[in-house]
Amino acid sequence: MAMDYFKVRYPGTPVVFDMSLVYIVVALLTVLGNNLLVETFSLNCRINFGYVMSFITLIFVVVCEVWWEAFGTATSYTVNLAAVAVVAVGCTVQQSSFYGYTSMLPPKYTQAVMVGESTSGVFTSVVRVITKCIVNELRGSTVYFFTVSVSTVLTCFAMYHLIRRSDFIQFYIALCERAKTRITLEPTEDAGLIETNDVQYGILKIQSSPPPSGNSLSFANPAYEPSAPVPTYKVEDVVVRGRHSVSSGGVGINAFKRGLHARWEVTKSTYPYMISICLVYFATLCIYPGVASEVVSCTLGDWMPILMMALFNASDLIGKMIASSARYWTGGRLVRCSVGRLLLIPLMVMCVAPRHSPRFSAEITAFIFSVLLGLSNGILGSVPMIQAPSKVEDRHRELTGNIMTLMYMFGLAAGSLVAYSIENALGSMEHHPCSLDHSGIMPPANQTAILNLTRPSSTTASSLLSTLASLTTTRPGAEFNVTESSIL
Repeated sequence: MAMDYFKVRYPGTPVVFDMSLVYIVVALLTVLGNNLLVETFSLNCRINFGYVMSFITLIFVVVCEVWWEAFGTATSYTVNLAAVAVVAVGCTVQQSSFYGYTSMLPPKYTQAVMVGESTSGVFTSVVRVITKCIVNELRGSTVYFFTVSVSTVLTCFAMYHLIRRSDFIQFYIALCERAKTRITLEPTEDAGLIETNDVQYGILKIQSSPPPSGNSLSFANPAYEPSAPVPTYKVEDVVVRGRHSVSSGGVGINAFKRGLHARWEVTKSTYPYMISICLVYFATLCIYPGVASEVVSCTLGDWMPILMMALFNASDLIGKMIASSARYWTGGRLVRCSVGRLLLIPLMVMCVAPRHSPRFSAEITAFIFSVLLGLSNGILGSVPMIQAPSKVEDRHRELTGNIMTLMYMFGLAAGSLVAYSIENALGSMEHHPCSLDHSGIMPPANQTAILNLTRPSSTTASSLLSTLASLTTTRPGAEFNVTESSIL
């Protein structure tokens, strides 16, 4: 959202594309590692890791890069990309862990996290607009913007730890953890069940007598008591079967095989949702934020990319709120709509191509495409994440959330690479579309717009004159009668 600052800080560079690509590639590698190590580190440890990495890195960027400008332009560019990579590691571990976390809760809480992500996008857009309006100086407004963002991350960290301790959260996490283990009685063992007279909670006991005949059953129907210090469960039945391995943990080849088997079971149950979410985020990253940030407005100047981002985030939030009525959607419908959504890619590209005279030059057209992109992203990106955990057993829910995040990141990475290809195909902007009108003379209002797009507010009068002089060479016969005093 601070792309207006970075475009001025690094003129003539594809900084938005570079930041997006670095983030996505690092995030993809990280989510692969996180998916393999999901059982190695605790859920709380992984989520805290994301908060700490984001907080430290953002503090470093706002202090050393934006405030002090401690590095030269070339070094600063590399430092910022490295900071993006570090944040990508922390945020990806945290994000995939949060999806695994909410997959253990009822489905509406997965939607709550996705609505929260979109709300954060809208919040960030609003903060950027407010700071840019209040503080005219670009670097100063960016410092305030980052300060508010860092404070928000710290607030979220505190809220997470407060909510995590609630009985509600503890109950559902314990329920899924217990579903990962099974108590198995061998038919040949001299053991059985003792019934209990407790009307509220059953108690499972083993006695020295032959087990009851027949092939029952399984643990089910937990009884939740909010006042209880730990979850208590009503035992209705017990599995009686042949000897199996009880523990799902361990290391070595057996643990590896169990992990592969679990992932295959999840894939068989959720593959339409995996395909859908991959296609949705592929289409989004092909044009957002890279191509969307390249849309030029002679009237709005450097406000155009900020407004494009704000419209996308706002419509994405609305889409994710609409996704609460997810009964209409099936796996097949999600896949078909995700394929049809790919048409938005050429439509948005025509808002910036060709560079000197885009096919769709009206701002309202780009705004409509941005709204459609965000709205469809919110709906089609949320429903698969909401529905997929309900298609698997409770013990596989956290793993399902991580696998869905993996497919989400595949889509992001592929879309980011295609966005780079689109940028290369568009080429550089040799003739700015706002430079000249049909008569060959730049309108006065557009002179200001083009200067705002290409130079920071602190540019000296002489550099502005040189910019105008260079514009006179773009078309024969174009003449400017501008003096240094009139610029000042």
